[in-house]
Amino acid sequence: MTDQMAPLKRDFLPADLEPLLRSAGFDGTIAVQARQNLEETRWLLALADQNQFIKGVVGWVDLRSPALHAQLGEFSAHPKLVGVRHVVHDEPDDQFMLLPEFRRGIAQLRAFDLAYDLLLFPRHLPVACQLVREFPEQTFVLDHIAKPEIAAGRISPWDELLRDLAKFPNVSCKLSGMVTEAPWGQWRAGDFHRYLHVVINVFGQDRVMIGSDWPVCTLSGGYEATMGIVTDYLGQFTTEERDQVLGCNCARIYKIESSKPAASGEGNTL
Repeated sequence: MTDQMAPLKRDFLPADLEPLLRSAGFDGTIAVQARQNLEETRWLLALADQNQFIKGVVGWVDLRSPALHAQLGEFSAHPKLVGVRHVVHDEPDDQFMLLPEFRRGIAQLRAFDLAYDLLLFPRHLPVACQLVREFPEQTFVLDHIAKPEIAAGRISPWDELLRDLAKFPNVSCKLSGMVTEAPWGQWRAGDFHRYLHVVINVFGQDRVMIGSDWPVCTLSGGYEATMGIVTDYLGQFTTEERDQVLGCNCARIYKIESSKPAASGEGNTL
């Protein structure tokens, strides 16, 4: 991490998140991988065992590995593993998701009933469309609305590219990761409204879910303020529509087994 990321250079644990979650009125969270190693996936699942409010884990496995089936077999035995993710936007090859060995890995996920989280920049969206087209039965979740250039005030071509991806019914989208794409600590909630409008317009209320990107969001805004961007924006919708975005969609898409829907679409644990 660079010096700019210094606030993240400490442990962030469930005891730090739980009071924030409760104060915001959420019952639970999905913990999402940040590092690309199997040890972190095991650790996140252990945290989920110890903390009931962690409703599910999106972990990491090596989708290109010949040993992938064994890795998926190990982790999918845990009922709280709901998906996997790869940090695609850090790969030097923009066509990374179309590599044969990566696609072979994606092809194995459905047998284990796991979602795949897409962590992308706007330039990766056409590649994502090619991948999703190849796997129409696989559940995909787009993280951080694909990180549009909010700081520069740009909406195109992100909006057109997002519309193309949203045409695939097996793709949903997390309303998260926006504050770190805006000028850090200098944004107002209204700065994000036109981006939220695009996402909800193209995906519909039944394929979007709130997310925090905590603790990464703290580089630019606190948990409460970050979540408030979406919760306040949803004031214009019906109670049923708000419930969908604030928890029900997350529980359905990630197949959370709980008497109450999982609420926060994403909570990274570093």
